[in-house]
Amino acid sequence: MASLPATYAGRTALGFGKRVGGKPAEAIAAEMSARTAEQMFKVLGELKGGAMKLGQAMSVFEAALPEEFAAPYRAMLTKLQDSAPAMPTSAIHKILSEELGEDWRDRFIEFNDQPAAAASIGQVHKATWHDGRVVAVKVQYPGADKALVADLNQMIRMGKLFAGWIPGLDIKPLLEELKERAIEELDYLLESQNQRAFAVAFEGDPDFHIPHVLAAAPHVLVSEWIDGRPLSNIIAEGTPAERDRAGLLYERFLLTGPSRAGLLHADPHPGNFRMTVEDKLCVLDFGAVSRLPDGLPVAMGTLLRIAQSGNAEDVLEGLRAEGFVKPNIDVDADAILSYLEPFVEPTRYESFHFNRNWIRGEFARLNDMKSPDFTIGLKINLPPSYALIHRVWMGSIAVLCQLDANVPVLAELNAWVPGFTVDLVDTVSVERE
Repeated sequence: MASLPATYAGRTALGFGKRVGGKPAEAIAAEMSARTAEQMFKVLGELKGGAMKLGQAMSVFEAALPEEFAAPYRAMLTKLQDSAPAMPTSAIHKILSEELGEDWRDRFIEFNDQPAAAASIGQVHKATWHDGRVVAVKVQYPGADKALVADLNQMIRMGKLFAGWIPGLDIKPLLEELKERAIEELDYLLESQNQRAFAVAFEGDPDFHIPHVLAAAPHVLVSEWIDGRPLSNIIAEGTPAERDRAGLLYERFLLTGPSRAGLLHADPHPGNFRMTVEDKLCVLDFGAVSRLPDGLPVAMGTLLRIAQSGNAEDVLEGLRAEGFVKPNIDVDADAILSYLEPFVEPTRYESFHFNRNWIRGEFARLNDMKSPDFTIGLKINLPPSYALIHRVWMGSIAVLCQLDANVPVLAELNAWVPGFTVDLVDTVSVERE
């Protein structure tokens, strides 16, 4: 990553030379942005681990960034979701031998050495299982576990360094929780258990398809191959009807997982979702989950309902009770209600139009250092038990904005979130544009 600024500086000097030579400044800027974006993809992809996970997180939230900044990098960030630079074939074969035995090829009728997808800690190969079924073979990169743990430890050290800048955040337990959950993603046996739980819970569902697991080892996972159209493609090329359908199912799956499987799928980036020819949402990658055997917290739905009613004092009281505002932190109730607006506004309409203009406006408002909303953000704590829930809630809003989807959020919350029940007649009966 350290090479990127120096390379960009070199391109800037090159661009200056071209401007002197008469090439239009706009064309030079576009060319430099494209080259820098491609190098960022290459560097993040080759670093894998935590660096690439950072890139995937950026791909989720690019909708919140100004168009002139995000546009040159959108394609690069999308590629990081499932098309990172692949590992050498010999390294993959070695892992398969270690995990499945020297006779691993006997388990397959056919195995494609060219990866079908590659991500932060592993890549996927298409193969034919010994019984004739087409399967996806997910193989963890050699050394991915050590690299990711090192990245996480560095994150914790940096987090502690900056903890004093955010007085309302109890950062140590939060970072430890995030580290533990991230390390779980390295255990494919544990992931196979998560995936099996989801597959059983959603078996036969008319709207969702979860691939079944056929075999698993600590660093190899074999599951059914499901063809489908990636959510990233619908974001880029989908019709309004396709966007709305994908957005509805995406939102519904994330809300229903806790009540049906006792688990929350906690990796909401578009690379993990695709629409099948049967118009179902296929969900992949169950390494990151939040275990919620009792479903989503009732307090979460209750607080959202109170916030929707506009009762700022009760919202603040509830946030304190749940640990979102520490006892020693003084905060204005109305200001904190304003800060929660990105979560609350979609609940005021029968159908909410998630779009880039809306999320950019909210992002700019909350991150304006001259705005009271900015200081509120420094006073809010994130309890460890809510860490992955918050990640999913924020990430899903960003992805829905990428989809430019109209979603009946209120009806979905009423149906699936405990503690949240709002009369539809009390809301605006038109779409929010």
